[in-house]
Amino acid sequence: MNREIRMTELLQKARNYEEEQEAQAAPESRPLFHFSPRIGWTNDPNGFSWYNGQYHLFYQYYPYDTHWGPMHWGHAVSGDLLHWTYLPAALAPDQPYDAQGCFSGSALELPDGRHLLIYTGVQKGMDKMSMAGAPCRDLQMQCLAVGDGIEYEKYSGNPVIASADLPEGASPNDFRDPKIWRGDDGIYRCVVGSYAEEGAGQILLFTSGDAFHWSYKKVLACNENRYGTMWECPDFFVLDKKGVLITSPQDMEADGLEFSSGGRTLCLIGSYEEESDTFCEESAQCIDYGIDFYAPQTTLAPDGRRIMIGWMANWHTCGMRRTERPWFGQMTLPRELSIRNGRLIQQPVRELEQLRGNPVACEHVRVGEPVRLAGLGGRSIDMELTVRPADERQMYQKFALRFAADTRHFVELNYRPQEALAELDRTHCGSRHAMVHQCRCRVADQGGLLNMRIILDRYSAEVFFNDGEQVMTITFETDQAADGMEFLAVGDVFMDVVKFDLQRMEKE
Repeated sequence: MNREIRMTELLQKARNYEEEQEAQAAPESRPLFHFSPRIGWTNDPNGFSWYNGQYHLFYQYYPYDTHWGPMHWGHAVSGDLLHWTYLPAALAPDQPYDAQGCFSGSALELPDGRHLLIYTGVQKGMDKMSMAGAPCRDLQMQCLAVGDGIEYEKYSGNPVIASADLPEGASPNDFRDPKIWRGDDGIYRCVVGSYAEEGAGQILLFTSGDAFHWSYKKVLACNENRYGTMWECPDFFVLDKKGVLITSPQDMEADGLEFSSGGRTLCLIGSYEEESDTFCEESAQCIDYGIDFYAPQTTLAPDGRRIMIGWMANWHTCGMRRTERPWFGQMTLPRELSIRNGRLIQQPVRELEQLRGNPVACEHVRVGEPVRLAGLGGRSIDMELTVRPADERQMYQKFALRFAADTRHFVELNYRPQEALAELDRTHCGSRHAMVHQCRCRVADQGGLLNMRIILDRYSAEVFFNDGEQVMTITFETDQAADGMEFLAVGDVFMDVVKFDLQRMEKE
């Protein structure tokens, strides 16, 4: 059997397996409208793009187990970002330059109508020791595949950006996750995460006239040992006349409440001049203050919206899972992005409102002692909530909402106005694992007034504060029967709330 036939069979094997095994994942075991893998494991979203009248979402994928393995690219499409149709796996690690895995990347449409994928191929290092006496590590390089939205052929000239193309001091072992776009000047640009020899992350910029032949241009942004170490999964775009760089640093050290320890996400906002590709950083912020958010990627919708989706998990906490479930990992709700007062603002995509039904509204409800309200509960809901002091002369100390609740379990969202501090806590969700269960963030102090939008989808919560100024994302494994909701306060508050049940739309 020659090598080319054997390599092709790796992709066919994955496609056969996912088709055979998909039925094991019962619909009721999945989130209702958040994307989950066809079978097996998923982590980063890849190739998020609009092509041939549909949104395409590729994803880091190991179909054969619910734990990480040699990376493939899974594939799905959607017309509304909420109802996804699985397509056959797009890529398998079947070439010498990607035999250790087809890692994260992006996609765009070429002028001739073809769909271009760019991804990180990983090649095993030499078995012998390096010249410095240390074991050789896997090499990472950038590769292309071209297709029609279903079938993709790897480019014969791969890899298109390899170790020889790196600037001095950039590691060939930590060089990954290319994000490609075409500028207003017609030039293709690609940012890639990199690790510099002094031990800090950086974002490298490459350019091309045809998207197939690439040249190194410059370091677009560098960490300078401020935010973690290696910078993964970069994305760069212009939004509301500002340059926006998002990336996921590894090994973050806590910095107050803005950045927590571990793997977090970073947004840098500044000025950008396309002719010289100069990005001047003006501000930095965390993207999501919750526990379960990593590796976000954006695309431009046909109507001009910049939409972001991320992996709803965390490398430090992804051990919290149900072992009997034949899939692991899900994506966040896609979010619309904007800039307001120099800050990245996130809102649930407006398409979500199409799933709303059975509204229940309660106004001017006084909350002190724990209270449950008729019609307020559920595990797949969209709820808008406003709290304010019942007496402005006497500020309340704490307001709390408990959801996914029964007599023993609950997840708590609470707010302490005197500290302008919001917290999500899943300690009592039923987890038996010793891991991070709490996350906090500062919100704007408005005299005890706080607006929240809470999206629940069976196994997750996404909370948007003050029209998207801060967002917190968390997952939990509480049994679906725990669907109660309770409000309580230390001190007295008035609350206005409207809740919608969320239901999938039946396909015609």
